[in-house]
Amino acid sequence: MATTDNIVEVRNLRKTYGSFTALDGVNFDIHRGETFALLGPNGAGKSTTIEILEGYRRRTSGEVAVLGSDPERGGLPWKSQLGIVLQSTGESGNVTVREQLIEFAGYYPSPRDVDEVLAAVGLVDKQKTRIGKLSGGQRRRVDVALGIIGNPQLLFLDEPTTGFDPEARRQFWGLIRSLKAAGTSILLTTHYLDEAAQLGDRAAVIAGGRLVDIGEIDEIGGSEARVPLVRWTDAAGQRHEERTHEPARAVAALVDAASGEPRDVEIVRPTLEDVYLELIREDGIDQENAA
Repeated sequence: MATTDNIVEVRNLRKTYGSFTALDGVNFDIHRGETFALLGPNGAGKSTTIEILEGYRRRTSGEVAVLGSDPERGGLPWKSQLGIVLQSTGESGNVTVREQLIEFAGYYPSPRDVDEVLAAVGLVDKQKTRIGKLSGGQRRRVDVALGIIGNPQLLFLDEPTTGFDPEARRQFWGLIRSLKAAGTSILLTTHYLDEAAQLGDRAAVIAGGRLVDIGEIDEIGGSEARVPLVRWTDAAGQRHEERTHEPARAVAALVDAASGEPRDVEIVRPTLEDVYLELIREDGIDQENAA
């Protein structure tokens, strides 16, 4: 099933637990060299999908190929080509950054050079520091370093910047972009939609175990979902909004027609987050109450 252009191929993927359906006919590909964002509310099926791709969970039916192999039958040579960065890791706080990388490099047949990895994740100055003494952002860089030390073809990033302050998040984005530029394919899961928009080439939205939409970051949701929204308050204090392909013309018409100057005029161009939330609402998923 796998092709040279796709590093991951998923066809009609289903996973059930008794009468509960966690995944219901999911289909997508991940192209070689791209960053692919898998989005969805809690309980949507993202984690189940990722665990199946990583070979940690068996599917009920469907076809899956990762790096040309079925994950259920992937041996150590196949696993050595994957990099996995979980939300939390169990690295030892009593060893230095360099010591931990050297140990992990020994697990792989063709690891990256430790000095090269230290430079890539910006930890050269911290290489002799014990991991337990690092800041949260620095420890997350260690997580990524351990994920890429084996020179993976595919890197799984699960909520990589949860708990980061804005500056640390943007620094981390730069690191991920550099990994992609070096040829690493990346599967990203995140609840930060601006992060997906900044880093992703394409995105898929999963809700209720089904694939709601998939496409280029700037095209997901369809063209109508990207139509600008004009909002204003009239002289009587009533709030209005109108979707239009010509927002400037709509604002000009408001001024001409108003008995008084309209207040609080806004032109809002939908972001990926706006589109995502609309997709979730249309699918009947309450993100706040999703388990």
